[in-house]
Amino acid sequence: MPELPDISAYIEALDRRVVGRRLARCRIAAPSLLRTVDPPLERFEGRRVLRLHRLGKRVALEFEGEHWLVIHLMVAGRLYWRERQPATLRAKRVLAALDFSHGTLLLTEAGSRRRATLHAVVGRKAADALHRHGLEVLEASLAEFRGAILAQNRTLKRALTDPSICSGIGNAYSDEILHRARLSPLALTRNLDEAAIERLYRAARAVLTEWTERLCAEARERFPVRVSAFREGMAVHGRFRKPCPDCGAPVQRIRRASNEVNYCARCQTGGKLLRDRSLSLLLRTDWPRSIDDLPNG
Repeated sequence: MPELPDISAYIEALDRRVVGRRLARCRIAAPSLLRTVDPPLERFEGRRVLRLHRLGKRVALEFEGEHWLVIHLMVAGRLYWRERQPATLRAKRVLAALDFSHGTLLLTEAGSRRRATLHAVVGRKAADALHRHGLEVLEASLAEFRGAILAQNRTLKRALTDPSICSGIGNAYSDEILHRARLSPLALTRNLDEAAIERLYRAARAVLTEWTERLCAEARERFPVRVSAFREGMAVHGRFRKPCPDCGAPVQRIRRASNEVNYCARCQTGGKLLRDRSLSLLLRTDWPRSIDDLPNG
C-alpha cells in the first residue's frame, strides 16, 4: 500500500502536471471504484485543479468551486501519467482516467479484488471526513506523539499502522521505523518508558523525512512508475533472511493477520525470535527461541 512518502511523491509529480489545468473528462472503467453519486463527475469537467493534498494515504485533487476528487489506492492501486492523447481504458488493470488537454492521469489496480476508491465531494469538510485523522507525525511535538501512542494499549506495530493513531504509516515504513528505534514490533505501548517513546518519535520522523525527500526528488525527475513497498535501501522490510545492515544478523519475518512483520532479532528483541502464530503452533517445542538457535544465526 502506498504510504506517506509514496503519496507525497505522487503529489510532487502531479503538482507540475495538473495544478492550474482544466479537467476535460473523467472516465470510469470500473463502476465499483466510484463511491459517491453527488456531485456527478460531469460537474468536474471544465474546472481547474487548484491544488493537491495528502489526506492520510489518500491523494486529493481540489478543483474550482470547492469540488474535490479523493483517491484511495488501497493495497494494489497505482497512478500513472500518460502524455498528450487520451489513454485507453481497455487495459485490464485500468479503473479510471482523468483527461487533461496535455495528458491523462490513469488509476490502475493489480489483482482481481477491487479495493481502490474514488470519492467526489463538495467542500473541505466533506473531504476531511474521508480519512481517520491520525496524528501527522512530521507535524507533531513529542508530547503530542506520546499522547497518541499511549492513548490505547497496542503493539507498536499496530499503533504505528492504525490510521486513527498515526497518519500515513503502513506495513513497510513501520518496519523501518521500529528497526531504527531498536524496538520490538510486538512490544506493548503501555510498557514503553520515556526513553523508548522519544526514540520511537525521532525514528519515525527521521525515516519518514528521509524517504519522503528521496522519493520526491526522484518524482521531480520523472513520474513515479515503480511504487512498491519493497525498496532498495530499506533496512528490514522485504529483506527476510538478508543481513541486517547494522549488525549483519539475518532479518526475521512473522506473519500476523494479512500483514508480515520484518525485524532484526539482534537489534530489536535482544536476540529473541518472535512467534509466528501459524508456524509456532506447527513446530511447538521445536520453535527456536533465539536467533543463536538458528543455523548461521
